[in-house]
Amino acid sequence: MASHSPDPSLSRPNVYRQPGFLPFVIARLIAVFAMQIQAIVVAWQVYEITNDPLSLAYVGLAQFVPMVLLLMPAGDLIDRFDRKRILALAWSGAALCSAALWWLSVTDAEDVYWFYLALMLYGSARAFIGTSLQSLLPQIVPRDHLAQAIATNSMIMRAATILGPVMGGVLFALGGGELTYSVCLGCFLGGLGLLLRVPVLYAEKRQILEATAWKRFTAGISFIRSRPIILGTISLDLFAVLLGGVVALLPIYAKEVLQVGPEGLGALRSAMAIGEIMVGIYLSARPFNRNVGRTMFIAVAIFGVANLVFALSTLFWLSFGALMVAGAADMVSMYIRSALIQFSTPDTMRGRVNAVNMLFIGSSNELGVFRGGTSAAWFGVVPAAVIGSLCTLGVVSGLALGFKSLRQVNRFEDASPASRAESPVQL
Repeated sequence: MASHSPDPSLSRPNVYRQPGFLPFVIARLIAVFAMQIQAIVVAWQVYEITNDPLSLAYVGLAQFVPMVLLLMPAGDLIDRFDRKRILALAWSGAALCSAALWWLSVTDAEDVYWFYLALMLYGSARAFIGTSLQSLLPQIVPRDHLAQAIATNSMIMRAATILGPVMGGVLFALGGGELTYSVCLGCFLGGLGLLLRVPVLYAEKRQILEATAWKRFTAGISFIRSRPIILGTISLDLFAVLLGGVVALLPIYAKEVLQVGPEGLGALRSAMAIGEIMVGIYLSARPFNRNVGRTMFIAVAIFGVANLVFALSTLFWLSFGALMVAGAADMVSMYIRSALIQFSTPDTMRGRVNAVNMLFIGSSNELGVFRGGTSAAWFGVVPAAVIGSLCTLGVVSGLALGFKSLRQVNRFEDASPASRAESPVQL
């Protein structure tokens, strides 16, 4: 009798067959839509009341400060208690913020400080939302489906962050704050309803952690420092975005370098997203799992080179293409970084590790905008972009040399929570 080899397509993991994954993804998608819609509309409303550009800085500050202050306590609580329940409570807090903003819109409130107070509540909820989402996913899908689940999540969430602000503008034009915040409230409540239907099948038994919050916090930091794969991954994300991002400089490039006006600026802002989504769609269908460490460093290097091309370009089509390549490389890097952190972290430590990771991501995004603006003011826009791109390439080279075990990771499964490779710095 002739033997038949199994069809590889049949043995390939299919995360969509996992019970609870699609409800989880849909719940997260509509919640992100609500967050993006709310962000664009509340900024518009506050500026409409004050006519003061500084008020927009306060809108961001009201959300960012409580989120940063609560990230580490959030990670501790997520490691100690039911993550699904914490996420449900956090989404409930976000829904309460939408309800408060709806009431302020209905009553035509003119005191902007009430808006800031509502946003502080929202920022507090965000500290728990992001960390619990990242920590809950490995409890919903098995380990061999985790890479595909991360790729699918990354692609869908990126699409939501692009379409959400557009929807927010349309909703606000149609029905003002009352309609917009009603939709946000409905999205949060709808996501909450779907979340309650998600079975948590792969949660490990919770362990009794150290008695004091300080010991639990320091245990999380010590764990990250002792795992070169996690430390190198988080460091690469922090410095690549902090030093190499050009998003903050796009308005200046559109006006002064490329001379394309607001329409061209909109196209440039969408270029990176187009590259990210194209690669995200591919990775969600065909996630790779070979030479992941080396591929991550190559992807970040391509990100730096693409930004360097953009920095030196005076042609719109070349600048647009460079940003698309940068977005595509960033999606590959983000996919690998997210998967490596999840595979390298034991379930009992995921809340604290993801909290540190989110703290680094949030800080790099906020400080990256500040770095770009101040560099442009000091050196000029083109030198600032060139310097940032070169610094990114330097960081990639230095971390590739310093974190040998990260560079040599072949498969995601090789990043075991128990592994302690060499000392994190071997320059």
